[in-house]
Amino acid sequence: MRHYGLIGRSLGHSFSAKFFTAKFSSEGIDADYRLIEMERIDDVRKVVATNLLAGFNVTIPYKEAIIPYLDELSDEAREVGAVNCVVTEGDKLVGYNTDVRGVEASLHWLDIEPSMRAIILGTGGASKAVQHVLRQNNTPFITVSRDKGRGDICYDELSAELIGDHKLIINATPVGMSPATDAAPMLDYSAIGEGHRLFDLVYNPATTEFLRRGAAQGATTMGGMMMLQTQAIASWHIWNRERE
Repeated sequence: MRHYGLIGRSLGHSFSAKFFTAKFSSEGIDADYRLIEMERIDDVRKVVATNLLAGFNVTIPYKEAIIPYLDELSDEAREVGAVNCVVTEGDKLVGYNTDVRGVEASLHWLDIEPSMRAIILGTGGASKAVQHVLRQNNTPFITVSRDKGRGDICYDELSAELIGDHKLIINATPVGMSPATDAAPMLDYSAIGEGHRLFDLVYNPATTEFLRRGAAQGATTMGGMMMLQTQAIASWHIWNRERE
């Protein structure tokens, strides 16, 4: 039996194990998928060895922090500056970024217009994948952070005028994720209208408070389930050496 898993700090919200368990069962694959909570990423090699992991996914807050502990990065992961998928090759750990595939699929579904400008909420590992895709698509964007100096602007600088001028708003933070489902990013939702598209990388719950407030203003909305499934399938291809 082959072993795979998800590494992060708090994984009670995750659907990844359910997704892969169902996939393995339906396709007759002799494998399992484990949720592995870690307080410190510097224990990652010990965890991989103990669990005999053939490959694993990485989530909050380790998508950037894991990089120094890897032996190699794919070109795309290096460009993005974040890793969410790792394959074990003998004694080597090789990092990839399949979040990019998930973002691409989701934005394609949202039918983003060439003239749109974007606001990305958050500056962490997930945000970096979003930034990479938007750059590839020549979509102008600004990043918003709670901490001055990390993003282009802070939340208190995110005016109604800026929101009105940027028709694509992407939540790349964990705000609103289960169990804190009443939370929503701090912005003026009254500035959102029918021309806006809101994309939340959070998939649990399916409709976050961010999306609910946007939909109430007439915006087109999309949660993170397509992204979850797309990046998971891309990870499976990498673990099975089906790489581009």
